[in-house]
Amino acid sequence: MRGGGPRAPRTSGAAGPRGPRRLYEQARRAWDRPLTAYYLILGSSLLITVLGLVMVYSASMIQALEYSLPASYFFQKQFVAAVIGTVLLLIASRMPAKLHRALSYPLLMITVFLMVLVQVPGIGHAVNGNQNWIYLGGPFQLQPSEFGKLALILWGADLLARKQDRRLLTQWKHLLVPLVPVAFLLLGLIMLGGDMGTAIILTAILFGLLWLAGAPTRLFAGVLCVAGFVGLMLIRTNENRMSRLECIGAIDLGPEGECWQAVHGIYALASGGWFGSGLGASVEKWGQLPEPHTDFIFAIAGEELGLAGTLSVLALFAALGYAGIRVAGRTEDPFVRYAAGGVTTWITAQAVVNIGAVLGLLPIAGVPLPLFSYGGSALLPTMFAVGLLIAFAREEPAAKAALAVRRPGVRWKTMRRRVKKRPSGER
Repeated sequence: MRGGGPRAPRTSGAAGPRGPRRLYEQARRAWDRPLTAYYLILGSSLLITVLGLVMVYSASMIQALEYSLPASYFFQKQFVAAVIGTVLLLIASRMPAKLHRALSYPLLMITVFLMVLVQVPGIGHAVNGNQNWIYLGGPFQLQPSEFGKLALILWGADLLARKQDRRLLTQWKHLLVPLVPVAFLLLGLIMLGGDMGTAIILTAILFGLLWLAGAPTRLFAGVLCVAGFVGLMLIRTNENRMSRLECIGAIDLGPEGECWQAVHGIYALASGGWFGSGLGASVEKWGQLPEPHTDFIFAIAGEELGLAGTLSVLALFAALGYAGIRVAGRTEDPFVRYAAGGVTTWITAQAVVNIGAVLGLLPIAGVPLPLFSYGGSALLPTMFAVGLLIAFAREEPAAKAALAVRRPGVRWKTMRRRVKKRPSGER
């Protein structure tokens, strides 16, 4: 008031009704920044890998000692694979999209050749009843079907991108051929070895590519019905797969212990409580839970880290999936959209299948948790695929401009331009 009367007190935005709205707007602006997807992919994948190394060491100690091996045997192999995978991630993150497209056909042909070698007697080896491994000498072995996922994504993305440029994806024959036949070839080679879990993930990748390509609902539903019918027949003709299907939601071991792994996975999660029993303090890994460091490592994480640890892992996978969807949705390059969508489908579908089996919501498919479970053959192509997402996130125009500003030389020049020259007599 000009007359010297009392003034109305000022209300701060944080204390008034505008406080929550202002916080929401700040969070939304921070979430919509150009580099959000880049940092989410880099940060979440790094945290999942590091936490996976810790859990592999904790979950595999007892099993290594049972084999008369050093307690850190599996951890050392996983650490070496993580180092090699980090190099592949860095290489993939710096490669241009044109080079990725050029590598798609050689990678597919090499993968098919290795998958054929798996079925040759004396070269391929069976592990847990699945003929899908090639021994490289010593303790090292390779599972070519894991690289088949990456090969299908890169080759399929390049194929669909070239057909979209020629406006051919509106025709059913160009949408399905040769993508579906090549995918069925990979699926057939995988099923020859009896690996139903990897076949499920490869089928999910195929559906993801068809969905991104804009397949009509009738066509999509038809392919889904055919795949579901074939999968059901494969399950019904195999007693082991039927027993896995019958163990969904099981709370009893069964008359012959056929649901032993599923039930003990639930025991591990239930005994973890809110914050777990502590690293290394798992009881189920002492011979009770099969495959504690591979397919059921999430159960050991729940036992040792509790609900807080498992929710943290789920949040990291959700962040990685969101960032991948964001990269695929904001790009104008069709190859980047198909490749990013395919990688996101791969990682999220495999995480859902693995975690769903541990929770008793899905049948045990025998697939590892991406970036988390033990297994170099699964870790290497997955880290290369994460490098693809990082490269695509960096190539967004807004992200590229933001990264250019953050370079030390650019920032120093910008700061020099902002500094005003003082008069010669001013101190």
